[in-house]
Order: sequence, then C-alpha cells, then structure tokens
Amino acid sequence: MTENGAIVARRLSKVYRGGRGVFELDFAVREGEIFGFLGPNGAGKTTTIRALIGLLRPTAGEATIFGLDCWRQSPAVKARVGFVSADPRLYEKMTGAAFLEFMAGFRARGTMDRARAFAREFDLDLRAKIRHLSRGNRRKLLLIQGLMHDAPLLILDEASGGLDPLGQEAFLTHLEDERSRGKTIFLSSHNLAEVERVADRVGIIREGRMVAIEDIEKLRALRARKMEVILERPLNTDFFDGLPGVRLVATKDAGRHVELVVQDNPRELLARLGTAPVLDVVFPAADLESVFIHYYREDDPGVARDLVGAASQ
Repeated sequence: MTENGAIVARRLSKVYRGGRGVFELDFAVREGEIFGFLGPNGAGKTTTIRALIGLLRPTAGEATIFGLDCWRQSPAVKARVGFVSADPRLYEKMTGAAFLEFMAGFRARGTMDRARAFAREFDLDLRAKIRHLSRGNRRKLLLIQGLMHDAPLLILDEASGGLDPLGQEAFLTHLEDERSRGKTIFLSSHNLAEVERVADRVGIIREGRMVAIEDIEKLRALRARKMEVILERPLNTDFFDGLPGVRLVATKDAGRHVELVVQDNPRELLARLGTAPVLDVVFPAADLESVFIHYYREDDPGVARDLVGAASQ
C-alpha cells in the first residue's frame, strides 16, 4: 500500500457490539484524484467516513489526512476537509442564509462570499427557511456548506441524493472542476454512472472489508448488464454459445423468458437475436449490482444474492 496520500488508512478497524463495523482497511487516496467508494447498504461506507473525519475513534489501526491523525488531530483535519453527510441534521427554523453564515463563522474570511456564489450556481434561494425546502434544495444547501470554505479535500457521502438531473449535472461538473484545481475528492455513492463519469479509482467494500481497489477503466471492463429476452417460442439450447461476454443465467416460462448477463459490446448478441422470434428485450443500464456480481459470486453465491438485493433497494 502507498504510504503517502491525501488519505491513508492502515489496518483501520471500528467494531460495534454484535461484530459489525469495518475491519483492517488498508487504502490510500492520492492527492488530486477523485476516489469512488462503493458498497451496498450496511457494508461500512458511512462508518469509514465517520472515522476519517474524526467522529468515531477507531478500535484499531489508524487513518491520516494530509499526514494528520484523523482522531488525535481531528480539529486540524476538519479544517482541511469539506464534508457532506448522507444523513444530515439541519436547523429547521433557520433560513439557508442564516445556516451558511453560522457555518461560515467557523471558517476563514470570505467563506460566505463563496457560499453566495455557489447558491447562484445551484439556483438556490437562501431566503427560505430550511423547513420549507424540498429534499433537493436541502441537498444543495448541504453541498454549499461542504464546498464553501475551499478545503483541499472533499469527503462526500451520497452527496447527490435528491438532486434533479440538472442539479446532478452541475454537481458532477463542479467535481471535475475541483479536481482540475488540484482538489482531492472521496466520493461515496450508490450511483455507478456517477462514479464512472468522474472517478479515477474506485474502492469496493463488502461486509466491512475492502475487497478491491481498481482503476476506473478496469471497473468499466468488469461491469456487466442484465438482459431479459421474451420469446414467442423457445430457442435451441446452444443458441447463445460462442457469443463473447454473454452468459446464460436462467430460463423461465418453458424457455420463452431468458435471462442473460452481458459484458462488453452487445453487437454480436443483438445481431443473433435479430434472427430469433423475439417479442421483447429489457436491457437496462449497468448499475452497482453488476460490480457486486463480479466480486462476490465466486467465493459465496449466497452472499452475492444478499448483497445484490441490498444494492437494488
């Protein structure tokens, strides 16, 4: 493991009663990169993030941010981090402006000027009280408080949840801009398309343990898509044989409903299906489930099914 980086975790563990938590995490996030952090609900993403920002004391191991211990030097760490929580608690009676002014009071001079600029960028009216804001506008307010003090490291936990498509586009564009300015970004997300667009590398966590750290290009090569084919009549059992990147998963309804997993370009598969008695094809975009299938199915298929179900909820 690389010893230097904006974030370094060395055998980082946080164990709760009942045995859940995160265990011996070893990873490093390079300065100036966007690092995606993927895993299903309950895998340990939020626990990891809380340890990184000094909200949880590790049971064992350590984590550092820019060389500072995340627990013992947490005030100095927090000064260098812009954080957006997946489960925020906001001051409902405040206006957006009052909330940001309160938060800016803990930061350097000029922070509120940046906050107002972000509000214009995200089209957020700061005069309304927080209790009257929609979920998407609350998320915009949280993003602004995380970005406004121009920290060198952003830690974002499901930060785009609740944003409309225009808001999501503005958010991702801003992350790319921040990276171009040399910022480091730790992005926890369930949205594979979001991570694929902006991340340089991805860490995948399973049941509290880091199971892989991959360059984003390798992740794209590994992902798979599910396809369902509805047929007028059953096909020969060898119909899909020899097609690159195609795996037959199941057949139903006496062979008239076929389920496939497809990797890479589906051109040859689609050409062959053009010769078959097809009534309908369902071929959704790749999602986080396809990544879990690759990393989980080989050693424990039962766990794979459980994790895929959690990811799709």
